[in-house]
Amino acid sequence: MNSTWELKEKSTGTLKTTIEGETWTKAQDKAFKKVASKLSLPGFRTGKVPAAMAKKHISTQEILLEAVDEIATEALIGGINEHELQIIARPALDIESIDEDKVTLVFEIQVKPEVKLGDYTNLNIKKDSTRVTKKEIEEQIAAFQERYAELEIKEDGEVENGDTAVIDFEGFKDGVAFDGGKGENYPLGIGSGSFIPGFEEQLIGMKAEETREINVTFPENYGEASLAGQPVVFKVTVHEIKKKVLPAYDDELVKQANIKDVETTKDYEAYLKEDLKKRKENDAETKYTNDCLSKICENAEVEMPQVMIDEETDRLMEDFKQRLAQQGFSLEQFTQLSGQDEAAIRSQMALDAESKVKVRLVLEAVAVKENVEIKEDAVEAEYKRIADAYGMEIDKVKGLVSSDSISYDLRLREAIEIVKKNKPAKKTEEE
Repeated sequence: MNSTWELKEKSTGTLKTTIEGETWTKAQDKAFKKVASKLSLPGFRTGKVPAAMAKKHISTQEILLEAVDEIATEALIGGINEHELQIIARPALDIESIDEDKVTLVFEIQVKPEVKLGDYTNLNIKKDSTRVTKKEIEEQIAAFQERYAELEIKEDGEVENGDTAVIDFEGFKDGVAFDGGKGENYPLGIGSGSFIPGFEEQLIGMKAEETREINVTFPENYGEASLAGQPVVFKVTVHEIKKKVLPAYDDELVKQANIKDVETTKDYEAYLKEDLKKRKENDAETKYTNDCLSKICENAEVEMPQVMIDEETDRLMEDFKQRLAQQGFSLEQFTQLSGQDEAAIRSQMALDAESKVKVRLVLEAVAVKENVEIKEDAVEAEYKRIADAYGMEIDKVKGLVSSDSISYDLRLREAIEIVKKNKPAKKTEEE
């Protein structure tokens, strides 16, 4: 077999293979026997027609086309190995010429695109500071007090921001009450943003047992189409006004949190500082990694094959459907609730898919350039890590995840670490 490879646009190319001589003759012989085994003539059982007679009833064209089926896979694999191609989609086959002496097959193949790496080490990216400020600790303490706050009824006074108003309400559109617009003794936190924009603000200043008409407009994207973007009037009566009373921040309050080894306000503040520090370090590391990946992709040149983007989009859509199912929703139900159709969701997923595919291709190129090799003991260690994380036997994990897949993931992780080794300075000094 003789083959040639020509790369064209967007990682698509043509593999042309000519088969002749003994290889082509044997393929035709196999093809004849296969077709003859299915031949049925009067007076003979199927497949038992003598060869000389069968040849009179089987056309040369039929044999040649069957011979192509016999030899095509071998020809394709041979060409892929010869030219070291990494195919990413099922090739399309065409026959350029064919006769009993030789056949020329043309495979239209999409291959993994060439990545032209830019700078991937001197990125000049700084990692965010992980310094914990006094203000941040004070904000955490205030939030802690809020969790243990109690509501007390205001005997006098008006509704203020931060209060809870116990209300009756009923909504009217064009003077007619609409479904779902009525409630009784509803505790509404003023400033919570849980009602239609503008509703809560108009309660401010009302007194207990006061009734007021409130004019608001439903958002354009409201789930009920008959109300979306429509002006309505709510008749509201305030029955009670409750103000939030924060507990004193002291050792007794701290003990209510039941945090191990935290008994005093001093203990709690040390705990907060350590917890905030860890969270900031994790967030800073994640952001730094993403910034590095974005930069190396920006610096690299690569033609993105649509088939890879489509496959990744399919995977993201499937993951999305599974997450919805875990929450008890179908994709159809989600589209009804969100007002988006499946095409719009897929379009959004495609943008993310393109980014993910490019990151993967660029990291693969980094791994190749840096000669990253994953040893067997590293693969075994990763199997153990996964098994421990999910409480599974290692053999079970091995049955679910191939060693090639593990090795591939480890290579990409090593490539990421190489990219991140430009050791950026912090934006500000840590405490």
